[in-house]
Amino acid sequence: MKTKKQIYRYLEWKSPEEMHETSLEWISELKFVKDEQLFLNDLIKSYTLQITGLGLYEESKGLVTAISNSELEADKLLKKAMVHENQLSIMLDDIDQPKMEKAYTESHRDMIYAIETYLVAYRKLKGSLFQFISKVMKKEKQKRLLN
Repeated sequence: MKTKKQIYRYLEWKSPEEMHETSLEWISELKFVKDEQLFLNDLIKSYTLQITGLGLYEESKGLVTAISNSELEADKLLKKAMVHENQLSIMLDDIDQPKMEKAYTESHRDMIYAIETYLVAYRKLKGSLFQFISKVMKKEKQKRLLN
């Protein structure tokens, strides 16, 4: 398996309060993504008859698989973000633990990369799904006009 080389960009040092805010934003955004994925699943289900009737089953199968994989990834990231948020106490206690604090800031940086990467891929997937459903709707409309 080929691993992707992580490309780091400049990140400014963040205070524990800023890391807390960032973590809360991640959790909120990932919860919204999960709700949105329910909508996307319902959208595909509502067009199942048209998809099969127009012979677009194989194309839809790939999108459904991608959405399913995206849901699993969102669940994993949400759990990681919640755990990360709960571990913020390492930064806030008055105990000097340089190794643990450094590990926390590194995990925060890794979470930034992971969540940004996921959200970019998710938005692309969502766009593909909307284009597909639009294509199904247009073909269905053409089919009704010809009959």
